[in-house]
Amino acid sequence: MKKRVLIGMSGGIDSSVAAYLLLQSGYEVAGITLRLWGDSGEEEKDWKSRSCCKIGIARYVAERLGIKHSVIDISDQFREHIIGQFLAEYTSGRTPNPCVRCNERIKFGLLLDLAREKGFDLLATGHYARIENKDNSQYLLKKGVDETKDQGYFLYRLRQDQLKDILFPLGGITKKEVFKIAEECLGIPIEEVRESQEICFVTQKDYRDFVMGEIPQAAIPGDFVSVGGDYLGRHRGIAFYTVGQRRGLGIPAQKRLYVVRIEKENDRVVLGDEKDLCVSQFVIKDINLIGADNIDEIGERKGLKIKIRYRSDEISAGILPADDNRALVILSEGQRGVAPGQSAVIYDGEYIIGGGVIE
Repeated sequence: MKKRVLIGMSGGIDSSVAAYLLLQSGYEVAGITLRLWGDSGEEEKDWKSRSCCKIGIARYVAERLGIKHSVIDISDQFREHIIGQFLAEYTSGRTPNPCVRCNERIKFGLLLDLAREKGFDLLATGHYARIENKDNSQYLLKKGVDETKDQGYFLYRLRQDQLKDILFPLGGITKKEVFKIAEECLGIPIEEVRESQEICFVTQKDYRDFVMGEIPQAAIPGDFVSVGGDYLGRHRGIAFYTVGQRRGLGIPAQKRLYVVRIEKENDRVVLGDEKDLCVSQFVIKDINLIGADNIDEIGERKGLKIKIRYRSDEISAGILPADDNRALVILSEGQRGVAPGQSAVIYDGEYIIGGGVIE
């Protein structure tokens, strides 16, 4: 019998092509779109201006492929688990990564549970990553073949019990090939379906406007101070600043100033020179491992690299285990803009070993 696959379809090119490739591989496929978030008047906007899932395109692709398609509204869960944490982190002076959390809690948490409940064998998405089954015992997460689009960084929190039931059809092809399939096989107007480079529920806005609209009480003024503690001026609220930020500070100065750190306990934003941003070590917490049994094993490995942001380069690093599922990361060269709340992801060549949240 054909294996039954439920694929998450956002209405974007990637998930649409992934559905097509699954059918070509002989699976029995059904599509599902999660209604996560939407601004008022969302249905009237053109495709490229919508904040989130493009349900109309997902339906069109499903009809063209001849597969069943359903839409479920999980906006309440999304607000609780993703938006709530996003707002809480910024008001605490930290910089969250909602895409990592959404993959963990929603796409490969809630949606995978739903797929199993409905009797599907596997869940698929349009992520650029690969899964390898090692000796029929351990599942490993690998970068996508197209490293310019690799999304393993956002998937480092996946567990063994999840990886065994997940498919990434795009992991072995390039974005260029995906565009070609979308045009030639699906008739998707790719010029109208631009990839979002923003957080899905903040698209078309600055995150600060979003925070202000959701929690106006976050605008609690405090002091800008230098790294030496000298008073430099007043800020509008710690929720509106991130480590590494230079623009929008509103502080007259003869040199460029950057946000070096945020002190929640006294509502201070510390500013300094670019050199003050350079960090050579930091602590990660809440560690999840895929390609290792425990953090002590990671500490013994050589040649590991780490990413502190999705768009940053991998940097050689040593990992020293600590207590309470934490570790000290020692970088081979200093990096700027290491922000508490972001994810630091550990790589061993093309494998994503795991990672944790920068503390």
